[in-house]
Amino acid sequence: MGDKNNNVFERIEKKYLLSEEKFNLLFQKIEPYMTIDKFGLHTICNIYYDTETFDLIRNSIEKPSYKEKFRLRSYGVPGEDSMVFLEIKKKYGRTVFKRRISLSLNEAEDYLERGIKPQKDSQILREIDYFIKLYNPIKKVFIAYDRVALFGKEDESLRITFDTDIRSRTHNLDLRKGDFGMAINNFSGYLMEIKTSASLPLWLARILSELEIYPDSFSKYGSVYKQGLINERLFEQSIHEELDEQQLISKLNSSTNRRNIKCLQAS
Repeated sequence: MGDKNNNVFERIEKKYLLSEEKFNLLFQKIEPYMTIDKFGLHTICNIYYDTETFDLIRNSIEKPSYKEKFRLRSYGVPGEDSMVFLEIKKKYGRTVFKRRISLSLNEAEDYLERGIKPQKDSQILREIDYFIKLYNPIKKVFIAYDRVALFGKEDESLRITFDTDIRSRTHNLDLRKGDFGMAINNFSGYLMEIKTSASLPLWLARILSELEIYPDSFSKYGSVYKQGLINERLFEQSIHEELDEQQLISKLNSSTNRRNIKCLQAS
């Protein structure tokens, strides 16, 4: 059971930020009701596309009633002929709609970068084609994370995912290049998403209440975009103040963790 073989989704999604301690307590309590899917812990790699001026994510972080994102996704680091997914994700109110098609990485890149349409035709491809003509999206950021997904034993449409080690980069925007990247500022622990076609089952609502776990607003792409703005301001400030490299790294260190600094020094 898993999302990898599905191409159309309509469901309610809620996000929660968990500490390591809360994750361990919660996992222990939900285990009798949930089954880990056959893929176990796996890495998901994404390239997010946006307009030249980031219109999609800028609109999204304003929290409108309707928003949309477009990404190229792979499970693990793909090779030339690996299957990847082109996805449009739309959210209207509390409901999330996701439409996607599977293509080889070569086919996807031919389509996105050279305008060569895949031989397969479908309603979803036509929707993606309309989206591309409307926004003319380009590669903006790579985001990867490690995920474990579970589905309900009684209701398989109930899915809970836990994402950790969320990292990103704005260079080497090629899925083949690997899953390395900089950690997101001020994020540690786990991002949990509960995905369901109906309301939460009573047992799950009780567990969340007991552990005082409440929904939170968090966007991976949105967080990376905001982090980029912060770092850009720091670089501009460094030019104005004529800071040397070590002083700049010190300033960045105040807003990022040690792993981020190592990435900066290596780039």
